[in-house]
Amino acid sequence: MITKIYTDNPNPREVRRVADLLMQGGIVVLPTDTLYAFACSMEFKRSVETIAQLKGFSLKKAKYSMLCSSLSMASEYVRPMDKDLFGLLKGCLPGPYTFIMDANSNVPRNYLNPNKTIGVRVPDNSILQAVVEAVGCPLIGTSVRRVGEETESEYLIDPELIHDTWGNRVDLVVDGGIGEDVPSTVINCAGGDIEVTRRGKSNPGGDLLLADF
Repeated sequence: MITKIYTDNPNPREVRRVADLLMQGGIVVLPTDTLYAFACSMEFKRSVETIAQLKGFSLKKAKYSMLCSSLSMASEYVRPMDKDLFGLLKGCLPGPYTFIMDANSNVPRNYLNPNKTIGVRVPDNSILQAVVEAVGCPLIGTSVRRVGEETESEYLIDPELIHDTWGNRVDLVVDGGIGEDVPSTVINCAGGDIEVTRRGKSNPGGDLLLADF
């Protein structure tokens, strides 16, 4: 199943429909400001396990991100930040960045990396932000790129092609228009150090802030 939602004015009824599906344990493909992503509510471990199977990795080796609607929401799930780190996140988000953060006890341990961290994203995408707000808590997400497989970029950014590939294995694909074929920039902030571990999509403001670290 596929549904169209426009980024410039997300239809509240369609947003509510997507949120209700997620709150029932559904798996939805959502647009972000980079690649489209598999997403589910963090309250449903079985749904997260299904996403791991779709991606082609075991739950223990999976690397997920929390998809948040705001920095304020994200801060409820990570350990307290010092002023410099908070300023970096505030300047970069919403935007195409994944911050690897020390998680607090609000994050179920099933979704943590071995060192008790988790990726934090606040994508600059009005559809995703509206859906997360309607759900009321972060979603667990990961890109539609399958691990270890070379995939032509159009199958990662075109919602119609994504639906052709995954439509019979997920509950809904949200068509938010053609996406980006460049992943997010990943910044490891765990343990107090700040290190760019993957260069991906970025923005001038974020690049300027990262140059100071």
